[in-house]
Amino acid sequence: MAQARNATAARPASAEPTLRVAAVQMVSAANVSDNLACAEQLIGEAAAAGARLVALPEHFALLGRGERDKLSIREPDGAGPLQSFLSGQAAAHRIWLVGGTLPLASANPGKVLNSSLVYGPDGRRVARYDKIHLFGFEHGSERFDEAATIAPGRTPAVFDLDATEPAGAPATVWRIGLSVCYDLRFPELYRTLGTVDLLLAPSAFTFTTGSAHWEVLLRARAIENQCYLLAPAQGGQHENGRRTWGHSMLVDPWGEIVAQRASGGEGVVVGELARARLREVRAILPALAHRVM
Repeated sequence: MAQARNATAARPASAEPTLRVAAVQMVSAANVSDNLACAEQLIGEAAAAGARLVALPEHFALLGRGERDKLSIREPDGAGPLQSFLSGQAAAHRIWLVGGTLPLASANPGKVLNSSLVYGPDGRRVARYDKIHLFGFEHGSERFDEAATIAPGRTPAVFDLDATEPAGAPATVWRIGLSVCYDLRFPELYRTLGTVDLLLAPSAFTFTTGSAHWEVLLRARAIENQCYLLAPAQGGQHENGRRTWGHSMLVDPWGEIVAQRASGGEGVVVGELARARLREVRAILPALAHRVM
C-alpha cells in the first residue's frame, strides 16, 4: 500500500490555545526553479490542512551537484528572488513561514551564511538565524565539510508568534526558538534561548547520521527544554549523490512523537501544539524551574 502523502496528528481535546503547525519534507535538487515549485505546492498543502506555521527544510532551494553551487545563488540580506518567494508565500497563505535555510552573502566572498528566515502572515520578515554549528563528517566515502563554503553564525534567535484571533481576543503568543540541523548536537545552544514553546530544526541529516541519531536527538532536545520541537527535513536521494534521512516530525515536551513521516520522499507532516500539554509537563516535572546553571 502506498504511503499517504500527508501525516496529520489528531487535535488535542482542550479549551486552552492550540497552534497547528506543519513540517515540509523535500528532496531538493540542483534546479532552483523546480525546488521552488515543489516548495510552493507543499506549502499550499500545509496551509490547506490548517497549519498556521509552516517550516521548510534546510537547503530547500538548492542541493547542488557541488558544495560551491550555493555561492551562485547567494543573496544580500533583505533582497533577492528566494527571499521574495518566501515573503510572497507567507502573505498569499496568511501563514507564518520558516524558510528552512537559504544562502545569504557573508563578509567572506568565498563563503555564505546558511540562514533561516521567518516571515509573518503579512509577508514581513520577523526573524533571522544564521546556522552556528557547521557539520563536519568523515566515514568511508562520505565526507562533509560545511566550513569550507559556509561562515558560522554567532547569535541565537527567538521570535514571538502572535496567534491572537479575532482582534481583541485574549493574547495568544507562542515563543519560538530557531536552530538548524547540526545544532541539534549542541544542547548548550538551546539553553541560551530561555523558555520557549517550540523549537524549530530545519535539517538535511545524512542517511548515515540520521538513521543513528535523528530521532533520539530531537526527542532529547524537546524533553530537556520541555517544549515542542518541529523538524522539517530533506529526505531522499539527491542529484549530487547525497542521501538524506527524512523522517520529518513533531515532538511534544514529554518526548512523545506527535506526528511524523515514516520514510523519505516529499510530503507534509501536520500536528498541533497545545498550551495545556506544555503546562502539564512543566507542572509534573518542573525541571526548568530547578535549573541552577
